[in-house]
Amino acid sequence: MNANTQPEVNEIAVYIQKARTAQEKIANYTQDQVDELVTAVCWAIVREERAKELAKLAVDEGGFGNYNDKVSKIRNRCMGTLRDMQAVKTVGIVEEIPEKGLIKIAKPVGVVAALIPTTGPDATPPLKTLLALKGRNAIIVAAHPRTQLTTELTVKIMREACEQVGAPADLVQVIEKPSLLKTQQLMQQADLIVATGGAAMVKAAYSSGTPAYGVGVGNSVHVVDETADLDDAANTIVIAKKFDYATSCLADNSVVAQESIYDDLTERLQKLGAYFCNSDEKAKLQQLMWPTPENHIPSVDVIAKSPSLIAKLAGFDVPEDCSCLIVGENGAGPEHPFSGEKLSPVLTLYKYVGDINNAISQVNAITEYQGQGHTCGIHTTNDEHAMALAMQTKTARVMVNQSLNEGAGSPRNGLPYTLSLSCGTWGGNITTENVNARHMVNLTWVSRPIKPRPLDEAVLFEKHWQKYGSL
Repeated sequence: MNANTQPEVNEIAVYIQKARTAQEKIANYTQDQVDELVTAVCWAIVREERAKELAKLAVDEGGFGNYNDKVSKIRNRCMGTLRDMQAVKTVGIVEEIPEKGLIKIAKPVGVVAALIPTTGPDATPPLKTLLALKGRNAIIVAAHPRTQLTTELTVKIMREACEQVGAPADLVQVIEKPSLLKTQQLMQQADLIVATGGAAMVKAAYSSGTPAYGVGVGNSVHVVDETADLDDAANTIVIAKKFDYATSCLADNSVVAQESIYDDLTERLQKLGAYFCNSDEKAKLQQLMWPTPENHIPSVDVIAKSPSLIAKLAGFDVPEDCSCLIVGENGAGPEHPFSGEKLSPVLTLYKYVGDINNAISQVNAITEYQGQGHTCGIHTTNDEHAMALAMQTKTARVMVNQSLNEGAGSPRNGLPYTLSLSCGTWGGNITTENVNARHMVNLTWVSRPIKPRPLDEAVLFEKHWQKYGSL
């Protein structure tokens, strides 16, 4: 160990010890006590005056997104998570399978390290905290330095809520004066990491030696076929691009539209305030967003900014109430930067000719460049098209006739609420699930004898013998 890192090692060790002491005090909580704790923490955050305070500080400090949508995001994400968890057992026996002689018992994982992106200092910490506390764990938050104050306020509110129901405040902590070295030490000393952020952050989490749940690169693609309800399709696309200026990795990055409805869809998008850039404006926008061609990450100058500001920075004007900027594209890969993730209200529009298989080929080309394993969607009335997209793409979530933002959970679907969207091995993650409360417990399996199930050679290999004969 380098002597220069010793202060960071010691500082994080203090946080870890406080967390372990606090966690031990709730390790024997009943399910009712756990549920009271998470309900109190959730209410402390989503109270309207608190949500507004956090949203304002997040926008003022970080400069990403917009105030009204952040208020909505904080409240809806946290309350949706609480609702999901109400039916989830995380204490004692959580499942029994009598016919297999199995019982599953949930136990805490310990101390959770939560890595927070600069675009989510307000909603991400409480959501991860709710999941961690539901499993009777402690959590230590590593904020992005750019939005430290917002995350500190969020943690302060949650610590007070813990104390109000008789739980230790140190169940929830935030690293003061964050640094890369401190975050690295936190990841090494914790029991579990939940990393939300850029690819480098997630890679560091997986390389730390500590078990980790990470997320993949977002670059969601939305197919609109010839059978779609175009008004609904246009509306959901614009909603996703407008919301919080597309800070979500789920917001449509590209739309692949069938040629017969391409013009009609474009017209509907424009009626909803979208601005279609001409070739000159597209070139100016590209120069602004990717000033260094070899850097495939968009400039921070455009991330989660308003369409009118982005256009102004690029050197052209759009109406102040513009909902999003649209650029036409026909290729994917590094030489077509608009085919990648944009984290801004900029939408890439593609046209496909022929049947759904051609649309799927375009989706695969786009996500192979960026976003493999994440999310795609389709507007269609042909269920075979939806299932073809699901079967033939490497995506964890396929959203049918919905806003792609609903992939993080919605009143209209059964997906778990989350802000940690894993992408499986396609995206360099260990799971394809929406990270939820079930991921915050260890399970002990109790096995009892059952009636023996004989291994019958004739039954097991009957089809093999019939087809191939004896080898």
